[in-house]
Amino acid sequence: MPPQSTPMLEVFEKQKTAFSNHSYPSLSERKNDLKNLLSLLKNNRQEIAEAINQDFSGRSIDETMTLEVMQVKHKIEYIKRNLRKWMKPDRRSSGLLYLPATSKVFSQPLGVVGVVSPWNYPLTLSLSPIAYALAAGNRVMLKPSEHAPITSELFSRLLGETFPDDKVAVVLGDAKIASEFTSLPFNHIFFTGSTQVGRLVMQSAASNLTPVTLEMGGKSPCIIGAEANISQAASRICFGKSINAGQTCIAPDYVYLPKGKEEEFVNNYVKSWEKMYPGGIESSDLTSIINEAQFTRLEQMLQDAKDKGAKVVAIGNTGERENSDNFRMPTHLILNVNDEMEIMKEEIFGPLLPIKTYDDIQEVIEFVNSGERPLALYYFGNSRDSRKKILHNTHSGGVVFNDTVIQFAVNSLPFGGVGASGIGSYHGKEGFLCFSHERSVVSKGKINPTQLAYPPYGRRIHRILERFFIK
Repeated sequence: MPPQSTPMLEVFEKQKTAFSNHSYPSLSERKNDLKNLLSLLKNNRQEIAEAINQDFSGRSIDETMTLEVMQVKHKIEYIKRNLRKWMKPDRRSSGLLYLPATSKVFSQPLGVVGVVSPWNYPLTLSLSPIAYALAAGNRVMLKPSEHAPITSELFSRLLGETFPDDKVAVVLGDAKIASEFTSLPFNHIFFTGSTQVGRLVMQSAASNLTPVTLEMGGKSPCIIGAEANISQAASRICFGKSINAGQTCIAPDYVYLPKGKEEEFVNNYVKSWEKMYPGGIESSDLTSIINEAQFTRLEQMLQDAKDKGAKVVAIGNTGERENSDNFRMPTHLILNVNDEMEIMKEEIFGPLLPIKTYDDIQEVIEFVNSGERPLALYYFGNSRDSRKKILHNTHSGGVVFNDTVIQFAVNSLPFGGVGASGIGSYHGKEGFLCFSHERSVVSKGKINPTQLAYPPYGRRIHRILERFFIK
């Protein structure tokens, strides 16, 4: 446990007391909370986008508006439209043996939940879980990333102006503060970030038996089938890899394509990238790497690949960076890849794209299954047999055919990982359930046939069992 005198703990206790005094907010209260959250977003969208731009030292306002502001707006509106239906108890069969009785599942708020959000999509990955937590009737404490300090400070102010701190509160600080945060006895912790940090969060939560949802990442493959349209595949992979400079948990991590198709793929990828970013590395639409540490990590991975025999195709201006105030990096397509390279051992999280080749799709399936289960898997091609083979013989958080990254924006679908890429899911109704306890409720009538099973046991119960249940 963190020190008993910390302001963080005081806020937690305040929220805990508030929840105890009002543990089941009405539909209208929850919708009002969502309305206020939506107003915060709409009224401050420009300031939020500017803050994110500053934290990245270069992220297009338009990209933030498209990928974050619009997505969160649609998500909150989707939750509001469906909330009445989600809150309604789900009636289940009681079974003949227990009639007359009614059986229902009642969605109950958990209490005080902690949300730990990352730096790569600081708006979406903070406000989306908050929206679902409020919709489910909870109190929320948010620990945003210290690597996006301007945005985190802004969220602290805006959320503080919108909600009382016994409903929504923001805790700012470094990794030490984050460790103390996840040590609080929350009723649930929702974490988005790396698998490495996710393990620490889970360990910390275990001391309080706090359940967790872990939204992490992994090496999400793009598999191009023999029948695929290479030009289309290259264009769509390029988009998924290029937005936010590849700093996306579901970004394509590596490509697997049929032998002999490398040149066609590379040429089409380069053409697509140059069409999206005609200004090259200095294009205002090209997002910067978040900080020097991440930039250096990517440079080291690239150099390691070169040292181990990779052929690299760099796209964009590859000379000295003209603007040392940002860390924009060209996309690098990496050929002649082998599994000893660092780029094939860990999630890349940046604009480096290894390209592997195969003779038979079974090779690809075996390779994907030899590693940790990824957050996403992408397959390009219209062969029903190949799609079925991929779907039935691999594991991943989600699958997309003939596109990349769009699954996150489909509000009706659950989003989450499996194995090392995550535990649990949210979005859709699953987002509401993520922050709810599904409570079984059985109501009996006056007549009670189960009395027949009360002791003392004798010949009558033997006859009933033999007649109705054993034979």
